[in-house]
Parts: sequence; structure tokens; C-alpha cells
Amino acid sequence: MNTTVQTAGAPAPASAPSGSPGDALGLSAARARSAVLEKEIRENPGRFRVLTGDRPTGQLHLGHYFGTLHNRLRLQRLGVEMFVLIAEYQVLTDRDAADDPAGHVEELMLDHLAVGMDPARTTIFTHSAVPALNQLLLPFLSLVSVAELGRNPTVKDEIAHARQSSVSGLMFTYPAHQAADILSCKANLVPVGQDQLPHLELTRTIARRFNDRYGAGSPVLPRPDALLSDAPLLLGTDGTKMSKSRGNAVALAAGQDETARLIKGARTDAERHIAYDPAGRPEVSSLLLLAALCQGRTPQEVAGEIGAAGAAALKRVVTEAVNEHLAPIRARRREYARDRGLLRRILREGNERATAVADDTLAEVRVAMKNHH
Repeated sequence: MNTTVQTAGAPAPASAPSGSPGDALGLSAARARSAVLEKEIRENPGRFRVLTGDRPTGQLHLGHYFGTLHNRLRLQRLGVEMFVLIAEYQVLTDRDAADDPAGHVEELMLDHLAVGMDPARTTIFTHSAVPALNQLLLPFLSLVSVAELGRNPTVKDEIAHARQSSVSGLMFTYPAHQAADILSCKANLVPVGQDQLPHLELTRTIARRFNDRYGAGSPVLPRPDALLSDAPLLLGTDGTKMSKSRGNAVALAAGQDETARLIKGARTDAERHIAYDPAGRPEVSSLLLLAALCQGRTPQEVAGEIGAAGAAALKRVVTEAVNEHLAPIRARRREYARDRGLLRRILREGNERATAVADDTLAEVRVAMKNHH
């Protein structure tokens, strides 16, 4: 749920659930709605509660940092209430077993705390510690059809690329489980990329159907909005999608020497003159964009300074920019890593907070369902 964990009506596309006009999230409508939401967040951040999250499969990298962590930190600074889910149950959707889940949970926490997420303002919690969240999955599954679950684009893509010979039933429940993640804490805002809009569409559909069936004229569950983010497209060092599993990404926790080694081995091209051309020269452009993001400049400015000095000079500039930008983050990470007891306390307190909120939601759901019968 990479995150996550998470929205304005538009005409329903062919893949939208039948009988749910207004739930479908057309991209143009989602962008327009997000612009309105950004203005409302600045004016009244206290009326929003965000849910977002990640699957704990290892350390986070630069793609995560500029793609999601940076935005979470921005929303926290604006005063939005944040819930960050470490979705360890979702690791099991496409794996027989999770390797060292407790260790990965701590790594994710370290990355969030290092970039500046404040546990006094942001609730960090895990699936396994919030029983009420997972109990919501059952009534939510009763509100959607197998066909609706099966045609979710992310589910179809995950099934197509699964590393297993067969697909578990948990994979099909993945979108409904995300709905439980979001609705358990009554989040009304979820930062997403455009590929995650179908997940949120299903969450809105589930909330609407529950309210229609059990709400007796008064909504029990919110229909959360998508805050669409145009995350910068950073390629991995091999020129493909940046991914922990492909070993082509610079982890936030990587040391200076490892960072230099990874960037030195990054793919470029044969042209000596360095220019920003994402379509024609994607690998070079991705490196320029990375340096620019770290330095708060444009990639064109970075390219102009390098000029005809070639790929080696480009990689030196990128390495220096990354190491300088990450230096304070890495220092904070080391400080937090020295006190594992503090990490456990932060997680325990986050779990307690999330449990209290989810318990209240589940109680409301049960009352509504009982009164309906």
C-alpha cells in the first residue's frame, strides 16, 4: 500500500461498479478536486484526517522519499492529522511468508522518524495490533462482488506478476482490506498516485453502500477524497522502475560510500553533452531530476552547469547532492536506531491510538447493522 494507505465524482468508466454513479474517479476530475482540496488544507488543516502507509518489505529508498514521504511530511507540517499504517498483513498477499516482519517494521519506523515525522502529530501503527480494523473486512466484503474485486487494476497486475504458482484468496480481498484501513480510522483524505485511484474508488463504493444499507439516512462512514500527487518519476540505477526488490535504489539508510557506488554504476547513455530530455534520454534525465530535487533546483539548471563534462561529472554531482541532502536524515536515523526501546514505545502508543479509533468505528458499524435487522 505504498502506500497507500487513500475523492469527487465523474462519469463512471466502463470498469466502474454498476449502479455507482459518482464513485468513479476520472483522472481529470480527481486532479481538479485535488486542487480544491489543497486550498482547503491550507485554510483549515484541522478538518482533515489522512491515512497512508507502506508494506514492510525493507528499507525505504529515494523513490519513496520524494514520492511519498516528502508529501506526508508536508501535510504534517500544515497541521493535518496523520495516520501511517505499516501494513504487514498485506505482505502476505503475494508471499508465502514475510521475512523478519518485526525488523522491517522497525526499519520503516526509522525511515519515517528520520525524515521528520513526529509521533506526537502522526499515528504510526500496524495491521496486527488493531483487531477492529481487520474485523471490518467481513462486512465490507459483503458489499462488493467477486467480479468487482477481480477487475481492480492493481489486483490484476499483481496477479499477472505474482512470483507464486497460484494466487491466494487474500489477493482478491486486498482492495477491501485497504477500504478497512482507510475507513477504520475514518480518514477523509488519502494521498494517492493515479494508479491507486481504483482502490479508493472501491473504498468510496463500500462506504456509500454501507451507508445506504445500514445508515438509516445518516452516514456512518465517510467517503474519503483522493489527494492526487504527481510524484516525480525517478528510475532505478539500472534504468527500470526503482524497487527495493530489484536492488537498483539508494536506501535512505545507505552510507555515503554505498551511495557513491550505486550512483557510479547507474546507466546513462553514449552522448557526452548532458541535457534534460525525459523522453529521449530517460536515464540521464532521471539522474538530473534526482540532483535537482536534492538541491531545490530545476533539472535544466543542473544540466546547464554540467554541459559537455559527460556522465562521470553528472554522477559526481548527483552523488554529492544526494549525500548532502540525506546527511541530516541519516544522522537522525542513527540516533533513533540507538534506542530500540523508544521505537517500541512509539509503536505501542500509535497502536493504542489507532485501536481506540478503530474500536469506535467498529462499534458504530455494529450498532448500525444491528438496528438494520
